[in-house]
Order: sequence, then C-alpha cells, then structure tokens
Amino acid sequence: MLIAFNKPFGVLCQFTDRSRLSDDAAPRPTLAGFGLPAGVYPAGRLDFDSEGLLLLTDDGALAHRLTDPRHKQGKTYWVQVEGTPLPAQLDALRNGVTLNDGPTLPARTRPIEAPQLWPRDPPVRMRKTVADAWLELVLREGRNRQVRRMTAAVGLPTLRLVRVGIGEVTLAGLAPGQWRDVDRGTGTRFRRR
Repeated sequence: MLIAFNKPFGVLCQFTDRSRLSDDAAPRPTLAGFGLPAGVYPAGRLDFDSEGLLLLTDDGALAHRLTDPRHKQGKTYWVQVEGTPLPAQLDALRNGVTLNDGPTLPARTRPIEAPQLWPRDPPVRMRKTVADAWLELVLREGRNRQVRRMTAAVGLPTLRLVRVGIGEVTLAGLAPGQWRDVDRGTGTRFRRR
C-alpha cells in the first residue's frame, strides 16, 4: 500500500510525539490524528515546519526505493524565499552548494509565479520592506533541512516550504490533512538503478 498525504504545517512526521521534554508539555500534532490506514509508516520525512507531500507505506522494500538516494527519486519543492533571487544565486543552487556537512548535489532550480496554495496557519510573517519570491527546486538527495540550508547558503532564507512531488507522485487535489491511496499500477513507477 502507498499513501500520499498532504502534511500540514506544524505536524510531526511520526505517529507519537516522542520528543516531549516533560510530561506537562502539550503534545504536538502527529500523523495519528488524520485517520491514516493501520500499518503504514512514513517513507522519508518532512520537517515540522514544512508542508506538503509525505508518502507512507506498509512495504519495506518500497520504502527503501523511495528514500535511498541511489534510486534517484526527484523531490520537488516550492519554496518562498526572502529576497529577489539573482542569477548567481540561482546558478549556485543549480550547481550545488557547500553546507557544513559537505557539498550538495546540483538542484534543478527555476523561479516560479506564486502558486495557488492553501493559507498557512500561522501565516508567514512578511516584512514590507523586503521582497519575496518563489522557486521550484528538485533535489535527488534528502539531508536534514537541506532546502532551507541551501537557500540560506546563497542568501535567500526560506519563508515557506511545500513539497509538491516525489518521483511521479504529486499532491494533486489533496488539501492539508487529506490523503489518498496511490495506485502503484498506473503512473506511479519508481525507477530502479
């Protein structure tokens, strides 16, 4: 089984909040609150403060194909950044940037018009004197907070981050908190290398 889920902002990519600092701390929202099928678990992750496509499965081999960089599943992100991207900044993302854990692979990068998305709760805090822009980035690796670190490294801090695709699976028609069973037989093939 393969499930496509639109993870809302501020939801953990796990079924329990194991990181609560004390018993009196309020639990954070988790995947348990969305009526997902029993026995599935996330194939990869999406940060607490990121939104969008999360795949869940009950098939360990499929989870491996989805998350192992050797299988080269492109992950597509729409990123709202602070500032106006300059050609040199876009080229740096396209060529790969050096982070504290080493150089990244090149990211397919292009400016896009502001996409039609659901409102974020809480909304992104904007500064009237600083422009913002949207980029589409396609990565073939998945380091911790990689998109945010890459855009910051080139001087474009991330304001909002939405994953819209993994391989051929997209968010198509899923509102935040909604999920669908993906038919692996039609249009959802994960390349083996």
